[in-house]
Amino acid sequence: MDKLPIKPVKSRHYMKSPITTFLLAILALSAVLSVVFCVLYVSSTRQLRLLQGQMNFINGRTTSITALANEALEYSKRNSAIDPILEATGLKASKTSPVPTNKPAAR
Repeated sequence: MDKLPIKPVKSRHYMKSPITTFLLAILALSAVLSVVFCVLYVSSTRQLRLLQGQMNFINGRTTSITALANEALEYSKRNSAIDPILEATGLKASKTSPVPTNKPAAR
């Protein structure tokens, strides 16, 4: 078999243009920024899920405490022995608190 001499391949002019280099640099920068933004998005999403879980827990606790306070107020209508506790926590107005008067100020 005849072996022909291998000729070196000459690159075309458009392969060496500065526009190709510029576009390749922009592509590389875009790829790096895409990875960075993806990591930021994933970490922000994880933090959002964690905070939403905490918020749901707090809302559930608040609902339970409100229901308990309402039940205690209903119970105080039948048994007034709980009134000092309700007055101390501020759930019920104290019977000894001064009643505001609507008298005009004296001149």
